[in-house]
Amino acid sequence: MTDYGDAPITVQSGRLWAGAAATALVAGLISIVGILIGRGLVHAEVLAPKGDGVWGGANTVTYAIVSAAIALLAAGLLHLLLLTTPRATTFFTWIMVLLTLIAVVLPLSLPVNWDSKITTGLINLVIGLVITGILTGLAPSAVRMTPPPPHRPREDYDETVEWPDRRR
Repeated sequence: MTDYGDAPITVQSGRLWAGAAATALVAGLISIVGILIGRGLVHAEVLAPKGDGVWGGANTVTYAIVSAAIALLAAGLLHLLLLTTPRATTFFTWIMVLLTLIAVVLPLSLPVNWDSKITTGLINLVIGLVITGILTGLAPSAVRMTPPPPHRPREDYDETVEWPDRRR
């Protein structure tokens, strides 16, 4: 998105939040796919011991719900930035990339095996980048520049009137 300068903008909230809801669904589904790949193909303990099976019980559902909630929180942050900040998508992207890096590094500090640490970090990386990319991409379609009022000459000004010479 470009800098709008001094032009007033209008955020189309319905459009933004419809995109946010779709982003939340995508984030939740990515978390489920990531867990299925992590447990089914890599055989890593992602959020639950291997004995819980590929689906892992309630932890998978919780991870998907939290991923969707994070997407909605990110949309709220984007909405706030669009209303208040110049170059809102630039700031949004930086904030989200840094939060994503925190979500990637955090599992590396857990006392579990390296397969689980890396798999969880990669899932978090994909979720964070997808949320950031989708919301940044939809922001321009939710913002409209308010055109300035048309320039009208003053009503009391008439081009045919001769003005007196003020030099005396």
